[in-house]
Amino acid sequence: MQLSQYISELLYRYECVVVPGLGAFLTHKVSAEIDAQAQVFSPPKKRLSFNEQLQQNDGVLANHIATSEKVSYENALAKIAKQVAEIQQSLKQNETVSIKYVGDLSRRKTGALEFEPSYHLNYMTAAFGLSQFVSPEVKRDFPLNVVGDKEKEKTLILASRKRLKNAVIKYAAVAVILFGLGGFMVSNAYMQHIEKENIVAQEKARIALDNQIQEATFLVNTPLPAITIDIEKPSGNYHIVAGAFRVKANSERKLRQLKRLGFNARLIGQNRFGLHQVVFESYKERRAAERALYNIKRTQDPAAWLLIKSVP
Repeated sequence: MQLSQYISELLYRYECVVVPGLGAFLTHKVSAEIDAQAQVFSPPKKRLSFNEQLQQNDGVLANHIATSEKVSYENALAKIAKQVAEIQQSLKQNETVSIKYVGDLSRRKTGALEFEPSYHLNYMTAAFGLSQFVSPEVKRDFPLNVVGDKEKEKTLILASRKRLKNAVIKYAAVAVILFGLGGFMVSNAYMQHIEKENIVAQEKARIALDNQIQEATFLVNTPLPAITIDIEKPSGNYHIVAGAFRVKANSERKLRQLKRLGFNARLIGQNRFGLHQVVFESYKERRAAERALYNIKRTQDPAAWLLIKSVP
C-alpha cells in the first residue's frame, strides 16, 4: 500500500488529512501572485503544511483506503499503523522521509518534526490547467536614428501596426475565454445564491403557514372519519455511508445537503470511534444496496461505502 498516494488523493477534496499516529497534512488557499522583478505570474494554489499535534483518527483516510483496496475498515487501520511505524523508525534514525507529491518529513535536534512541502502538484481544483508563466519585457520598436528617413519610418509603422493587430486578436481571444470562465463562475455563484434565497423563502412560508393553522378555528358540524396514514420509515441493515463526523452539527449539515439532492438520507448514530454517521440510503436487500452504491460512487461520491449494521 502506498500511503502517499491516498494522502495526495484526499488533499484535492479536504483541507485536513489526518494520518493516525503521525499528524495531519493541512492545505491553505493562496491567491495568485506576481513577481514584478522577474515578471513571473503564479496561479492560485493550496499551500501545504503539517501539524504533529493532530493525530486522532477521524476515519477519512481509513475509509478511503478501505474503499480503494476493498478491505475492511480495521484492515485499513492496520495498514496505516504499519506504515506509520516504519516512518517513525526512519525519523528516529535522523533520516528524511519523502512522501511522494506531498513533501519531506525530518526530525530536528529539538525533537520537533520539520515539514518541507512538495511543489509538484497544485491541489486547488479551481486552478486546474493553470501554470506559472513569464511575461516578456516590452521593448521600443522605433530606433531614434531612423526617424528622419520617411520610407523606413513608414515601413516600421506598418510592421508595428501588423504586430499590434495580431496581438490584439490574440489577447481578445484570451479575454473571451477568461470572460466566459468568469461568467460561468459568476453564474454558478449566482445560482447558489438564488438556491439559498429559495430555501430561506420556503422556510419563512412554512413558518407562516404553521402559525396560521395554529391560530385558525374550525367549526365542523359533522365529524369526519379518522384517517390513518402509514409513513414508511427508511429501514434495512444495508447502509451506504456518506460520511462520519466528530461534530454532530456537521453531520446534520451533511444530512440536509443529501436530502436536498433527493436522497432518503438519515443519521444512524455514532460508531465505536464516537463519529456521527450519515447515510445516503438504507436498504433491506444487499443486492439493491450494491447497485445503489455503484451509482452513488460513480455520480456523487467515490468514497461512499457499504455498512452492514442493524439500526433501530
